[in-house]
Amino acid sequence: MIQIDQWNWEPGKREVADIESLEGQYSKVYEFAASPDGEKFAAVVQTDEMAFGILENDTLWEGAFDKAWLLRYGPDSRLTALVSETGMWTVTTDGGAWETTHEFIWSPCTSKDGRHVAAAAQNGGRHCMVRDGVAWDNDFTSLSEPTISADGSHTAAVVQTVSTNEGSIFEWQQGCYSVSVDGAAWDCNFVNAYTPVFSPDGAHVAATVRTSLYDYTIVVDGTPWATSYPAAWGPGFHPHTGAVLAPVKIRKGWTLAGEKGPVWSQTFVQLWHPTHSPDGDRIAAIVAPKFGRWTVAVDGTPWPVTFGDLVDELVFSPAGNRIACTAKNKGRYTVVVDGRPWQDTFDMAWRPVFSADGSRVAARVKQNGRYAIFADGRIVAGPTAHLWDPVFSPAGDRLLIRGIHADPGKKYFREVRPLA
Repeated sequence: MIQIDQWNWEPGKREVADIESLEGQYSKVYEFAASPDGEKFAAVVQTDEMAFGILENDTLWEGAFDKAWLLRYGPDSRLTALVSETGMWTVTTDGGAWETTHEFIWSPCTSKDGRHVAAAAQNGGRHCMVRDGVAWDNDFTSLSEPTISADGSHTAAVVQTVSTNEGSIFEWQQGCYSVSVDGAAWDCNFVNAYTPVFSPDGAHVAATVRTSLYDYTIVVDGTPWATSYPAAWGPGFHPHTGAVLAPVKIRKGWTLAGEKGPVWSQTFVQLWHPTHSPDGDRIAAIVAPKFGRWTVAVDGTPWPVTFGDLVDELVFSPAGNRIACTAKNKGRYTVVVDGRPWQDTFDMAWRPVFSADGSRVAARVKQNGRYAIFADGRIVAGPTAHLWDPVFSPAGDRLLIRGIHADPGKKYFREVRPLA
């Protein structure tokens, strides 16, 4: 578990990296990344005509790469990147590369605590997943939607188990896809499979599948639900009971269903992204009560306010008593908390963040090409050249701001700002 109470929460602003100086030293400086605690800043730098390196807090990692991309920090502030050496790809974490290399590697995913990293890989036209440098024993014709369990002990992905060419439509309709867990595919094939997801304890996997051209259902550990539907979206596990719920389409519209059928009596024009509260007592989803209007439904009851473009980034507070999301209406974004939109609108707004007690909400936004942090509907930082998502202190009375300012000079800074 990440102990944010051990971070430095003393109020004040400190410059961590001089980006302008780095841009004067190297041909290219890009792929900026900031650690969750704000103490580290990293970037990919071009050290020679065909050589790239990774720089972290003014220290260049050992080794040079043909290419480096997807530079990112994990929850534990370990830095990970996909790198290529002599045309072969691997993952490097805190400067230590996996011993295994591959023709290509993509879609890295990290365990909840950041200790384990997995990615999809290709070799000789075959595909598999690699976790902490160890590849699956089996590989497949194709692989998509890779994922890792919360504890990092298991990986899963949608795989093609039957090789076909583009003209084999009848063979395709009989089913060529399944889900592989740790390299072992379920012993049942489907026309398509989508969005595999692990249970919180990592012991089970559920996915949405297409059993024919016209029928969808949910499969849990290789066993399909008895009921099929004209359409279905990605499933989710209850955080404690392990029960699986998924959005499904029935005759009256879209609703939320379990293995035995609908669990909401209400239906909607559309329903997706169901999200459980941390304690599992409530469930919310993004819904369209009528065509072209979006909102959030909590335990089947929609908010009165609706939006014309979209609703996204649905999140519960840690205690589960509050809900926030982003919404877009007439081309403008805002943040909505418990059904009440903030007064200001923006060019873009990112996933809202709750304080530990749920009393405060903050979000990163973009306006006129510059970034700002808003808390409880009021600006508290910026506008500036770039910002990462804010982090509340354990007591919720301070906010960690990580960003880049361009005047005077282009520098990455870390700031702890008290909230009134």
